[in-house]
Amino acid sequence: VLVKNVIPRHLECITAKLREMSVEVTEFDDAVLVRREGKLTKTNIKTLPYPGFPTDLQQPMSALLCTAVGTSTVVENIFETRFRHLAEMERMGARVRIYEQTAVIEGVPQLHGAAVEATDLRAGAALVIAGLMAQGTTEIYNTHFIDRGYEHLEEKLNSLGAKITRTRD
Repeated sequence: VLVKNVIPRHLECITAKLREMSVEVTEFDDAVLVRREGKLTKTNIKTLPYPGFPTDLQQPMSALLCTAVGTSTVVENIFETRFRHLAEMERMGARVRIYEQTAVIEGVPQLHGAAVEATDLRAGAALVIAGLMAQGTTEIYNTHFIDRGYEHLEEKLNSLGAKITRTRD
């Protein structure tokens, strides 16, 4: 995926973690190309104020870590209730243990589709990512949370090759 109109330096904490996970990241003047071949590998994440790892990306990255080879940890230092999405991902086969501000995620080879519920905007985005990685069909309820921050998300992801259908609003 080529992400245009960005300042790569502002994304360094994110691209560094993606590289640790064996994702190929190429930076241009105002764009970033992200490509993955092979398995994702574990990493550890600790949310911090800018320029640290952003709490808003903790949930989507947690989804990726659910299928990374090895055991990853995510420490959430900004918001106390930002791990509710992981209980939903457990329905999809994720292996997660939560200890106060820390989630320990043991990567599994494959997530499987399930009925899950978005509890907030970022959790909804993370469930979409998990659903795209899962084998089978994932049904996400409470999509109004997702719609609040990601206008026409299914159309944008379908243009990248995803198979997302909205059955009701």
